[in-house]
Amino acid sequence: MEKDQRAARPNLVYVFADQLRLSACGYTGDGKAITPNIDRLAAESMSFSNAVSGHPVCAPYRASLFTGKYSTSTGMVINEITMNPNHRGFGHVLHEHGYDTAYIGKWHLWANELGNHYDPRNSYVPPGEHRLGFDGYWASYNFHHEYYNMYYHTDSPDKIPMEGYEPDGQTNLAIEQMKRMAGDDRPFALFLSFGTPHDPWVPENVPAEYLAKFKDVDFSLPSNYKDENDRYADNWAKLSPRERKQIPEWLRVYYAMTANLDWNVGRLIEAVDELGLKDDTIFVFTSDHGELFGAHGRKGKNIFYEEAIRVPFLVRKPGLTPIGAETDVCLNTCDIMPTLLTMLGLPVPSEVEGMDLSPFALGGGGPEPEAAFLQGTGATADWADGHEWRAVRDKRYTYAVYRSDRKELLFDHAADPLQQHNLADDSRYGDILGRFRELLECKMKQVGDTFESCTWYRDNWTEDRRILRTATLTGAK
Repeated sequence: MEKDQRAARPNLVYVFADQLRLSACGYTGDGKAITPNIDRLAAESMSFSNAVSGHPVCAPYRASLFTGKYSTSTGMVINEITMNPNHRGFGHVLHEHGYDTAYIGKWHLWANELGNHYDPRNSYVPPGEHRLGFDGYWASYNFHHEYYNMYYHTDSPDKIPMEGYEPDGQTNLAIEQMKRMAGDDRPFALFLSFGTPHDPWVPENVPAEYLAKFKDVDFSLPSNYKDENDRYADNWAKLSPRERKQIPEWLRVYYAMTANLDWNVGRLIEAVDELGLKDDTIFVFTSDHGELFGAHGRKGKNIFYEEAIRVPFLVRKPGLTPIGAETDVCLNTCDIMPTLLTMLGLPVPSEVEGMDLSPFALGGGGPEPEAAFLQGTGATADWADGHEWRAVRDKRYTYAVYRSDRKELLFDHAADPLQQHNLADDSRYGDILGRFRELLECKMKQVGDTFESCTWYRDNWTEDRRILRTATLTGAK
């Protein structure tokens, strides 16, 4: 590829944290957060203030990110199952159009066993179709959440040691790859999937110097904390009495992990700029979902509440994106792939279910989603029924319904940002409730989502925790 062809197509650096909620960033007003680099990036970027995780669980998010489809179309309805590779995804499009790629960090789309995460049969993704088109540099693992002296795989099951603190080592690898790819004539796309600030939130899981920064900070329970567990919570969302007492210290470690994450984001930005790539590179920082810390009687994610779904989404491309601007368009996970492909000047596969929102990244406007469609298709990593929900969230309201008993919820973010007052039973909101019921029904119909139980996907779509079919292949759409 000639150099002038490379100049016509920007590079992409896509950095995403695991379980970092929007409200834990300094630029959104959190006085406890130590995130100067992320804050500086926000001041140089277009910020999507209504970016949400369409299915706030690790593996479903990644499946949606890399295919532009909803969970009921990818079949990635819980964690710890193996993705069906029969999708034309982000990586395929990049390679087909001359991009070099590098994928570093957590993958979480390959496993056929609940637990036993360190066995290479669950942690190693072999070259080929299960990498979903990411055929360039690979330094990854399925998942783990211990962050010291861990490992990654390249093109063999052999574990390559990652000495020291994992996010620091992953950032080193990413910078090495950027240096390599900067010397090539091809444009490149680098994806860096950090594991932090995901639990376990124990002092041994974060560098001491970062924990020390929060030694004298007072962490308390959320204002919308509830003493009793949410009756719809799965086992990953329930809190024991002992865990409830630990929440303030969990928060201390969480913020320490986030401060380290911020340092590494700063290193990546500095490398892009020092390599002379700033003007030629779209730099994205985001997260796969948030965390509740006892809000609404839950821990974890996998729910439609703001603490779980709201994520940072910052896009910097000097000369292309406005500086320090903000858009309130409703950006969902499945919108990311078509939006970024368009910004790279690449075609969007016809099977993509998300919407191209690139005009908003560029400071303009145009057609936009009426609301983000959110899915909860089961327990976090188990074939267990009774936790399924669907929701739609627009710029003011969230409407949700549970499958088990058809319980409805309606929240007004403007009047009730902590979502403590369910308006679904208030007759004054009857018209609004009716509109959202229709909107949810329409969204589900568009993608062939028939609101099945979690075990229905186990029985009809999988074998040995491997997804054998997709909505596109079966004509379910």
